[in-house]
Amino acid sequence: MARRRGISVRQRRVSAELRSLRERRELSCLAVAKALGCSESKISRMETGERGLYADDVAAILGFLQAPPKLRQELLDLVRTSEQRNWHEIHGKLPTNWKDLIKFESQASDLYDYEPLVVPGLVQTPEYARALIRGLNEALPDDEVDGLVTVRMSRSLVLGRFGAPHAHLLLEETVLRRTMEDPVVMYGQLQHLLAMGARRNVTLRVVPFGVVPAIVTQGSLIIIEFSDQPTLVFEETRSTSTFLEDEEPIARTKLAWQKLSAAALSEEDSQRLIADIAGKLRSTS
Repeated sequence: MARRRGISVRQRRVSAELRSLRERRELSCLAVAKALGCSESKISRMETGERGLYADDVAAILGFLQAPPKLRQELLDLVRTSEQRNWHEIHGKLPTNWKDLIKFESQASDLYDYEPLVVPGLVQTPEYARALIRGLNEALPDDEVDGLVTVRMSRSLVLGRFGAPHAHLLLEETVLRRTMEDPVVMYGQLQHLLAMGARRNVTLRVVPFGVVPAIVTQGSLIIIEFSDQPTLVFEETRSTSTFLEDEEPIARTKLAWQKLSAAALSEEDSQRLIADIAGKLRSTS
């Protein structure tokens, strides 16, 4: 898991938005460049992160592409703070960081996800995701729940595309034995885990009961690695989410992953355990 310093996660977000806005307008980099009186390569480098971003340049592009005022202000604020490392966000109904997590996962070469309480989001079924979201806020209207489920399911699409990243997934045995108040939902989720674990680009392993508590009580962790950018770590709680870029917290997270991985069952033993729990759940439901 190599580490080097590069553009910040804030700049990556802005670059991705610039490209997305241009493509939605069905314009080429050349068309934007001609309108603004600059070179095509400058626009291209701004979108790929190969060139530093400046507020005046970004404002000109956003104006030409008719970006909504709220998005324009958000992106310009990110440009002005682009050299600050790490990015924390207080959650609203739909965290912006969820959207950015999906984008970064789609660009990744390897994903490392450890979950002590729930099935990793990359391999959740819609029914399981719905039960989780509904359990966190029973007052949410059905249409908002549907939207959140759709967003969460969009994460899993990255694993089935051409050139998909390799997903290294660890989950606690406790997760497998939690029935979510509906054995049918959990049985379907366990069957999905078996299918996903059989994919060539998915390594799914279980951390069994009996592992030293200090290792497993530090919470979930997601490490995102790229072929041409520095590593990111994503951490999430009920009310906040954070992208970490500094070397020290990333090194600590990698060490935690190594300890968890060393304590986990093999892929074959994990598959057998999941199949055994699913079989017992089916016989009692």
